[in-house]
Amino acid sequence: MKKKYVLNATIGVCFMLFYQTIIAQDSTQILTLADAITRAEANNQSVQLAGIDEQIAQSNYKQTNAIFLPNVGVSYTAMSTNNPLNAFGFKLQQKSITQADFNPDLLNHPSGTPDFSTQLSVQQPLVNLDMLYMRKGAAKQTELYQFKTKRTKEYVTYEVQKAYLQLQLAYDAVKVLEEAAQTAHAMYQLTQNYFNQGLVQKSDVLNAQVHESMVATNLANTKSNIKNASDYLSFLMGVPTGMIYTINDKIVDDTMVADTTMKVPDARADFMAMKTAIEASKLMIKSSKMSYLPKLNAFGNYQLNDSRMLGFGSNAYLAGIQLSWNIFNGNSTKNTIVTKTLERNKLEQQLAQQKDQSQLELNKTYRDLQDARFQMKQQQTAIEQATEALRILQNRYQQGLVKTTDVLMAETQLAQQKLSLAQAAFNYHATQAYIQFLTATTH
Repeated sequence: MKKKYVLNATIGVCFMLFYQTIIAQDSTQILTLADAITRAEANNQSVQLAGIDEQIAQSNYKQTNAIFLPNVGVSYTAMSTNNPLNAFGFKLQQKSITQADFNPDLLNHPSGTPDFSTQLSVQQPLVNLDMLYMRKGAAKQTELYQFKTKRTKEYVTYEVQKAYLQLQLAYDAVKVLEEAAQTAHAMYQLTQNYFNQGLVQKSDVLNAQVHESMVATNLANTKSNIKNASDYLSFLMGVPTGMIYTINDKIVDDTMVADTTMKVPDARADFMAMKTAIEASKLMIKSSKMSYLPKLNAFGNYQLNDSRMLGFGSNAYLAGIQLSWNIFNGNSTKNTIVTKTLERNKLEQQLAQQKDQSQLELNKTYRDLQDARFQMKQQQTAIEQATEALRILQNRYQQGLVKTTDVLMAETQLAQQKLSLAQAAFNYHATQAYIQFLTATTH
């Protein structure tokens, strides 16, 4: 009975381990940089919000179709009055006037007179130059938000590249620390053997044990960074967090030349958005100036009147063209033009300022690229030197010529140099991605 219980427990434990392995496998996914960028451009929340703003601008532009299309309305009105003027007018509209209706007593003291009127009215804009320029300004607004959407996608692409590099850095750090953990464990075992032989002191064993524990702690923290970077990539791609991504296309490009003479392109999406905003502002100013001019509109209505609710005994129409001219509106239009002109001037100043700031940022980023490339070369040399120093100290330690702490310090130094190289590579490639973001164009 006891053997059967042990067998069942063993099977249960194996099943649980197998199930946990399946879950762990399901929560890991290979992710390429190109796939991450594609998914982020399609599902990122910032991109979707920019797309909604673009749709709103397009909808506002469609509203301006009203300057070409007629305004048509139908109404049905029921009224009753004993007002002498209105009562006589109702009968005229109904075409029901008789000789008896001219009796002074009836004219002055009419009884309640009903009127049921059905009316179709049409208003057709003809010439409204201010609305025409307003429509052109609305069209520019749609272009503006298209540029904003493109710049948002460019920024999201940069964020994805940087997050992917963070994930790459975390995996590089894990690899370095796993090698350091193996070295630290071997050092601890060697020191323990020497202690058992009476060749070293207990403090040497404790130092080796502390060193191994510190490496293990750093390794655990670095593995958590893999999860953090994976969660941020999931957020950028608009998918639920919890997936752990592995990479298969490590970014190693180091061919970009640090050209400090390069200028920020005028065709960058955010610059184009501001230029379009300035053009839209000019059109709105033009629209305000056109409001000084007369407006020409046509109108017409067709009316049915009867004294019965469902009667349509008489009909009449009215059609015409109206030329209206607002000569003076308390200087409201004048002050509106002044305000919009100042707003346009402000946009022009902001565009110039943004270009200058971007050029300063680009110059600094190119210098950062040079520094990062130099640091990578220095770290590669430092790793070679630290590796050789550790080999020498390990040989001398086996001969009892150096202290345990000297070897432990050399191991720590080598791990730190490798981690510094991984960080320098991250800085270099992240700087490359930022330069691409700063110099992106709409073409």
